[in-house]
Amino acid sequence: MRLHTHALVGFALGVALVAQAPAPAANAVADDGPLEFAGAATGPARGLRIVFVTGDEEYRSEESMPALARILARLGATCTVLFAIDAKTGAIDPGVVDHIPHLDVLARADLLVLFTRFRALPDDAMRHVDDYVQSGRPIVALRTSTHAFAPKAGTKYANYAWNAKDPEGGFGRQVLGETWIAHHGKHGEQGTRGVVAPGAAAHAILRGVDADDVWDPADVYRVRLPLPDGVAPLLLGSVLQTMAKDAPAVADQGERMPIAWVREWKSPGGGAARVFTTTLGSAAAFTAAGTRRLLVNACLWAAGREAAIAPLKYLNDRAGSIYAGSNEIQRNIIAKAILGF
Repeated sequence: MRLHTHALVGFALGVALVAQAPAPAANAVADDGPLEFAGAATGPARGLRIVFVTGDEEYRSEESMPALARILARLGATCTVLFAIDAKTGAIDPGVVDHIPHLDVLARADLLVLFTRFRALPDDAMRHVDDYVQSGRPIVALRTSTHAFAPKAGTKYANYAWNAKDPEGGFGRQVLGETWIAHHGKHGEQGTRGVVAPGAAAHAILRGVDADDVWDPADVYRVRLPLPDGVAPLLLGSVLQTMAKDAPAVADQGERMPIAWVREWKSPGGGAARVFTTTLGSAAAFTAAGTRRLLVNACLWAAGREAAIAPLKYLNDRAGSIYAGSNEIQRNIIAKAILGF
């Protein structure tokens, strides 16, 4: 992976944890290697190995996930971030749907944080994803990960497709709890604010989270209710009149859709994976402390560190990009978080 500092496009998102220790360094292992953040010596995530797999053309996962990785590295986790890469240039390009190199690092991961959209990866790449999923290790999935994969028909992992018939809904429905259904709010016009789901207030992931500060300029996704057995909603989505953080909610919400939920997924191998899914995810959402805290807490919970979840103080240093339409692919975007600002 090449860090083309001269090719930055749009706005970049940086989120830093206010802490005594200096920020961990970001290192490209090789010219075409993954991005890595060394974990701090102390913290609730100490010793965890977290792998972030990114690749979407719309919500800027290539900006937000390095920023989230930096926070978790400050809490002690060693974080590796993988990107959709143009094989010819080595540049980050979320429009490349069939190439996310270095997925073999999942073999050593304690937690997968997934934020992809309609990826059509070849079988030799999907093998690493499948090995991880079948192992029963935990998953944190964001926004378009309900429709993370769109493998070609007839390939070995076609059952991962978001629109698979057998099993119905593929990876999204079977593992996360839902696949892509539709937009519930008006896409590109209405944002989302969190509302605590009935009976969920005491869940560890919501510890210290102000639901009113869980915000995304992207709209609420529609899901089919009820969600599958064993899925427990944590937050519901309030549809806002505009995409602004302080926008009032629309008067007629209809049936509120879950925007964050948890489940324990039983893998065929017998493992019981903790899974957290949220349909939040635009890079700008991470300028809201509530959104950042929700995702940090979710990672700690998924990895079995919920006892260590405590209120933490965050500082946002940059404005995140408002997402673009999928027909407005921006190339060579690199978050300033990667550059260690």
